[in-house]
Amino acid sequence: MAALIAQNLAPIMFAMLIVFMLLGYPVAFALAANGLLFFVVAVELSPYAPQTITLSWPLLQALPERVFGTMANEVLLAIPFFTFMGLILERSGMAEDLLDTIGQLFGTVRGGLAYAVIFVGALLAATTGVVAASVISMGLISLPIMLRYGYDRRLAAGVIAASGTLAQIIPPSLVLIVMADQLGRSVGDMYEGAFVPGLLLSGLYASFVFLVTRFAPQAAPGLPVEAIGFREPSGARGVWQLGVLVAFSAGVATLLMRQTEIKAGADFVILTICVATVVALVCALLNRFLGARRIVLSGALTLALLAAYVALADSGHEALGLGADVLAAGALYAFIVGLLERLTGVRLVSCMAEQVTFSMVPPLLLIFLVLGTIFLGVATPTEGGAMGAMGAIALAALKRRLERNPKRFSFAILRHATETTAKLSAFALFIVIGARVFSLTFYGINGHLWVEHLLTSMPGGHLGFLVFVNVLIFLLAFFLDFFELAFIIIPLIGPAAEKLGIDLIWLGVMLGVNMQTSFMHPPFGFALFYLRSVAPKLAYLDKVTGKRMEPITSAQIYWGAIPFVVIQIIMVAAIIAFPGLVTRDKAAAPALDATAIDRQMDNLDTPGAGLPDLGLPQSKL
Repeated sequence: MAALIAQNLAPIMFAMLIVFMLLGYPVAFALAANGLLFFVVAVELSPYAPQTITLSWPLLQALPERVFGTMANEVLLAIPFFTFMGLILERSGMAEDLLDTIGQLFGTVRGGLAYAVIFVGALLAATTGVVAASVISMGLISLPIMLRYGYDRRLAAGVIAASGTLAQIIPPSLVLIVMADQLGRSVGDMYEGAFVPGLLLSGLYASFVFLVTRFAPQAAPGLPVEAIGFREPSGARGVWQLGVLVAFSAGVATLLMRQTEIKAGADFVILTICVATVVALVCALLNRFLGARRIVLSGALTLALLAAYVALADSGHEALGLGADVLAAGALYAFIVGLLERLTGVRLVSCMAEQVTFSMVPPLLLIFLVLGTIFLGVATPTEGGAMGAMGAIALAALKRRLERNPKRFSFAILRHATETTAKLSAFALFIVIGARVFSLTFYGINGHLWVEHLLTSMPGGHLGFLVFVNVLIFLLAFFLDFFELAFIIIPLIGPAAEKLGIDLIWLGVMLGVNMQTSFMHPPFGFALFYLRSVAPKLAYLDKVTGKRMEPITSAQIYWGAIPFVVIQIIMVAAIIAFPGLVTRDKAAAPALDATAIDRQMDNLDTPGAGLPDLGLPQSKL
């Protein structure tokens, strides 16, 4: 009996871990206790299975070193930085400004508020990476408005919860940081791989809303005209002026970026968006603050920059630089706007265009500060997170200064964000430490080989492996948080996937999309709990219309989440079917010249022999 237990200690240990968690013990302590308990059992049973169990009492001395190695992991340090950045943005009201402005922009379109929530959810995901901040912000701001104007409660709840979970797959996602760490891959590569799937998932959400508006238009009505603000003196909305400003800014940004060495990829997209944002900001600022003198001043600035360009071209020197190009484009636009308004009376920069520009600048600049520096290789994800945290503080302080509103940024906001970040970071760190204790024993009894053999022997080859793993993650997501899934399951899946020749970046992004469902699964999805905490539980009187509004029930929230869980599953299937969605930018492995290698080996003993060119890529370090 003892020999039989010793030979099958790995599956017994894994089964006991599941029992501990089903009994309700905290995951971190269940992992650590299970690891220590079975360490004792394994050492005592090692004589019965010396080839399977390689543990001994002196090996326990390696445990403190493993714990210290976890605490010294610089990649995981990005988690508190991104969490802190998201909380500052949420508490300072920048998310509220963004939701209000984009809601006004899309308001009259059928389903416009739902489109605005998806758009803002994607934008907040790209700046915060924190699901709780996104869901709570949109639940507090958008949900009352959607209920006021007759949105179906299930659709409103589902859109808000699903858009909040985009923070799990759109960089800088916390789950992608953990996934990269556990799979031993670069966080930057994981971010680049997830860029297109994240945007595509946002598009699928918007497509679902479009279908709802086509087949059930009463479920997502447009806002009445009188509810739309930011109007022109004539009463017009000024949306076409925003389109002109966007087209001009995008054209200038694309033209300027085409003159650089970056021609394609996620870094090209991020930098183009950043340059376009700055161009639009310069146009809006010059239009607002130059006033009636903008024709003269902007014209003079344009002529001065043009003269500088001509002088430099004649002398053979380089151009003034990207900053001067952007300033020249803004000055030229302000000059054209002022001239047209003077001659025809038509405004090319409307109130709506200015408001959207000023609301979009903070998040878009943070996206560049974080993702742009990471994709360009200027900063590591940890350094990018640190810059993002400082950028969020600076923007919040600037908002307070400009608006003279202490609610934008205060010591209380800073303290709340710091305390919440510390709690989440401690939660993640305890799970990592528990997982280290568990893995020390599990690997010592060859548990990883048992899991690897189990997964690699699945029928169907690669496809069978991927289907089984995704179904397993989907089912476990009913009971486990994404942190728990990433620290417990992914280290066991990774080696088997690598042995099968599966790209781990592709696998990581695929499982990241799958883990989104852990936030949306009824009845344990955390996004649903976040929304439940801010959704009205009792009937109330609407402040604007004075009508009695019925509360949102938990059943309505759960039913609203189901279509979006199905969409997430469809996205997982699309990534399996089309790996190029993730691996499109990965260069092919360099071909090695075997003859050149043999020749070089023969020349190693020859004094002064030089190294031939083997066709290997040059290091960027």
